[in-house]
Amino acid sequence: MGSTGKSKKRLSTARELTRVVTDYYLECHRARAEGRPVGWMPPMNGGIEIFYAMDLQPVFPENWSPVCAAFSLAPGHFEISEGMGYSRDLCGYLRNIVGYVHSDMNGPGVPLGGLPEPDMLMSFGGGCVPAMKIFQILESRFPRAKVFRADVPQVACEDIREHHVDYAVSEIHRLIEFLERTTGRKLDQERLHRTVELSDAACRLWDEIMSLRRCRPAPISASEIGIMFVMVTRQGTQTAVDFLTRVRDEVAERAEQGIGVIEDELVRLFWDNIPLWYNMGLFNEFEGLGGVVVAETYSAAWSLRLDASDPVRALALKSLMSYSLVSCLSIERRKEMVLKACRDYGIDGAVFHRNKSCVPITLGQDEIIRALDEELGIPSVTIDADHMDSRNFSHAQFKARTDAFMEMLLARKNG
Repeated sequence: MGSTGKSKKRLSTARELTRVVTDYYLECHRARAEGRPVGWMPPMNGGIEIFYAMDLQPVFPENWSPVCAAFSLAPGHFEISEGMGYSRDLCGYLRNIVGYVHSDMNGPGVPLGGLPEPDMLMSFGGGCVPAMKIFQILESRFPRAKVFRADVPQVACEDIREHHVDYAVSEIHRLIEFLERTTGRKLDQERLHRTVELSDAACRLWDEIMSLRRCRPAPISASEIGIMFVMVTRQGTQTAVDFLTRVRDEVAERAEQGIGVIEDELVRLFWDNIPLWYNMGLFNEFEGLGGVVVAETYSAAWSLRLDASDPVRALALKSLMSYSLVSCLSIERRKEMVLKACRDYGIDGAVFHRNKSCVPITLGQDEIIRALDEELGIPSVTIDADHMDSRNFSHAQFKARTDAFMEMLLARKNG
């Protein structure tokens, strides 16, 4: 079993995240109380900006799963979903959401008030199979909700062609028509333009923050990666831009002053795959031996620059590319991205999370490990775990493997 551990935060802005998260869920419930339509949708799609531009409330059940894991609620939800016949081998996000919506969703003890029930369900077609199946299940659970099903093709980023974009544009227009018809609200084009500008500004700030992690010593580590919450839930809002501006400024100041995550940074590490949401403190465990996780694959998925001069096309491209950056990459392309990150961030060693709950982004790890060794001389260690289900993680095994790995890296560093 994995112990539940919170990550140590060095940035004052990262400690602000609790307020940002709380404010978002309060806004979700306030929308319900005020009669503002609530729509549940997957993350990483162009519908988010459209919702904010129309003063509708987007809610992200997939993003709720890490919250449940952090508050130790996921085990109870797994018990419910497995009791309904859902296999323990399925995605932890799916099993958690199924268990959550079939429990007392807003009962006592549910953090942040839980999620408000949906007026609409938005399924975008692209993405991994569990993400799409979640919304099929939600349709049965909330039969009164109006349903929009997009048909966005899942195409590898390098294979996207003009006809794919044209088709995605038509789907975005169909979404807008559905929302206008269902809610009685009209989309203001100027407001949409401004919303896409804000979304692009957030992506630019995110890129700047991630680039500053190349500094030696690293001014921010993976233990504070929870700041991506605003990139999931708040894209297209001034809230995201203001928060990320404060993060960027604080990280830049630390970099300029040479203030690192730890006093003596000896080893720079790369993390592959999704973090363990129930134990983010694992990132801090490397630090006692002088190691800092300065880069990871997951953070790269949350930044897609948008051309606000044509907001609908920009959102269509976002809908095509977002999931492809995570779950529709060829092994070759994934290998290129990891090797580039390891070069750019001066990585000494890589930690590969073999994730039982997400097979698509675990495939190809052995080939990438070989490439790191043969092309860059960077050694790796593999840990067996699960980003949601602590039953699939042994903390003792993690310590044994990573401590030996760190000992070997330090010996290499010392010649």
